[in-house]
Amino acid sequence: MIAPMQEQAPRRRGPPRGSLPAGVWALGVVSLFMDTSSEAIQSLLPVFLVSVLGASTVSVGLIEGVAEATALITRTFSGALSDWLGRRKALALAGYGLATLSKPLFAVAASVEAVFVARFIDRIGKGIRGAPRDALVADLAPAPLRGSAFGLRQSLDTVGAVLGPGLAMLLMTLSSDDFRLVFWLAVIPAAAAVAVLATAVHEPARSRERTARLPLRRRELARLPSAYWLVVTVAGVFTLARFSEAFMLLKAESIGLREALVPMMLAVMSVVYSATAYPVGRLSDRIGRSGLLASGLLALIAADLVLAAAGSVWSVALGSALWGLHMGLTQGLLVTLVADTAGARLRGTAYGMFSLVSGLAMLVASVLAGGLWQAFGPAATFLTGAGITALALAGFAWLGRRGLIGGHPG
Repeated sequence: MIAPMQEQAPRRRGPPRGSLPAGVWALGVVSLFMDTSSEAIQSLLPVFLVSVLGASTVSVGLIEGVAEATALITRTFSGALSDWLGRRKALALAGYGLATLSKPLFAVAASVEAVFVARFIDRIGKGIRGAPRDALVADLAPAPLRGSAFGLRQSLDTVGAVLGPGLAMLLMTLSSDDFRLVFWLAVIPAAAAVAVLATAVHEPARSRERTARLPLRRRELARLPSAYWLVVTVAGVFTLARFSEAFMLLKAESIGLREALVPMMLAVMSVVYSATAYPVGRLSDRIGRSGLLASGLLALIAADLVLAAAGSVWSVALGSALWGLHMGLTQGLLVTLVADTAGARLRGTAYGMFSLVSGLAMLVASVLAGGLWQAFGPAATFLTGAGITALALAGFAWLGRRGLIGGHPG
């Protein structure tokens, strides 16, 4: 008798270990294009409001506050909606499309109210796309490469945050400070973002399963594991220490840096952030998350201490670079931890709630930082930030000891 041939093991499908799916790269490029567009406008918008439209600084603050709150609230429910519909790409496409449609409104705005409407629509678009996009990254990326995937997307997003202001400064120089021309040209990279998302990102089948009900219910939130809620809680404490980068820029101005050069500090931060986020994500897939997160919190403590004592441009630049380093070491890993602990069925809901807690903490942090600055001076703001970061560091160390952020999810 002829022995039956041994059945060959099926070949493993999907990307080999060490390479990321094309869809993850495409989502990173989408973020790069949209952030280039948004930051080109945002880096000029406060000056445009005050010098061209005659807005007060109170109006500028009100517009930004309402805009960011809108993005926060919308993002919370868009994540749950993506779980319920089972259509993450469609929601992300709607969000990016709405943001693109808002760009021409800045160029034609003739009043503060018109800018308010444009900014409101833009932030609704951001809120709609954020949680579904992050959940889509987690759906596309193999679990052993999840940190790399989020690190890559964050790095490319931050490249856009560097290119946008640089493009704005170049165009303003070439056009003799024509704000509206810059706003019109910013439509081009935004439209490119929508085109890449529509054509180069293909949603996996598991993203299209309905896994939650609407409206968002306590029963759905109760299905999220306790490990997820512990991560969200400790991340919220950490975010209390991460007040707005505006205070870093105010510190630069307070030591005598010319107003025209103050944005340079934001560029320094973004360059370091962009250069570190992807390598850190890849490294976390190999050695685990906890040690890298601890390094990121230590970098923030160092940044706060340097900025508290800074008396020269170079010391503020060092503090800005350390701030960017802490961002690169923590931001991609935090969203990766959500994917690690929440599971696939309610991933969009998990990102929405994470965004809500982090956003509220950021709001409280910025208000607290402003109050401390006004009452006691810049040093008090940064020293308080260092103290809160130390508390968050202790919390993450506790999670690490319990094995909740060890690193290699199954």
